Amino acid sequence: MNKERLTAFTDGVLAIIVTIMVLEMKAPHGSNLSDLVALWPVFLSYVLSFIYVGIYWNNHHHFFHMVKTVNGAVLWANLHLLFWLSLIPFATAWMGENHFAAAPTALYGASLLMAAIAWYIAQLVIIRTQGPDSALRKALGRDIKGKISPVLYVAGIALSFVNPLIANLIYAGVALLWLIPDRRMETAATAASRAK
Repeated sequence: MNKERLTAFTDGVLAIIVTIMVLEMKAPHGSNLSDLVALWPVFLSYVLSFIYVGIYWNNHHHFFHMVKTVNGAVLWANLHLLFWLSLIPFATAWMGENHFAAAPTALYGASLLMAAIAWYIAQLVIIRTQGPDSALRKALGRDIKGKISPVLYVAGIALSFVNPLIANLIYAGVALLWLIPDRRMETAATAASRAK
């Protein structure tokens, strides 16, 4: 099967996720700039979630440069990932509306953890589909960031009940880790195009 439908559908779902998140930010009832101050937790949680969705979109784009065709297993793995990503707007809104309280912060971390697990499953399915000479497996290498991120999410979830600020700093730290340019996919995609 052609991968274009999968990537177009994913792009559409991620665009809707971002739209839902921004619509959750309600305008203040007052007309003064000081009325915006009360919305800082909502805005900060939106910014963090927007970055996370952007990271997934960017990585998805790069991954599927390494994929020529998809099958049913890849489609379902992608839908599994989109399911967990679609819960981020709810977790974002709950955390922001409750000023980063313990339970909402833990749920936010759980939504990030489940998306990371779904991402890992999608990687495995794609690699298995590509076979022993998987271009994706070669491009991923040891994938240190992919292995450390779930551990940090679990730590953040646990620390949410001790100190939500530390948990949120961990979530932000993981996002920063992924914002650092990772040229593995671009290098592998360029090499694959030259080989043709």
